[in-house]
Amino acid sequence: MKSEIFFNAIKNRNRLKFLYGFSEIILEPYYVTMNKLGKKVIFGRINNSPEVKMFEYEKIFNLRVLELSKFSPIIPIMPV
Repeated sequence: MKSEIFFNAIKNRNRLKFLYGFSEIILEPYYVTMNKLGKKVIFGRINNSPEVKMFEYEKIFNLRVLELSKFSPIIPIMPV
């Protein structure tokens, strides 16, 4: 379920809002992959921050797509 939400948000360039630990995150999602430990992760930019960060799927809760909030990536996004 999360993968489908992430892939659609990346394709449509929608921002995402979710809880990660005790923090509320607004993310511009860039890509989904596996980390070195074999866990699924998503990379993205946090609300106009200059850096791209990694988030583990299993620590993401209350995931919502901000449909009216679009973004332009700072790195190229290839279609899936």
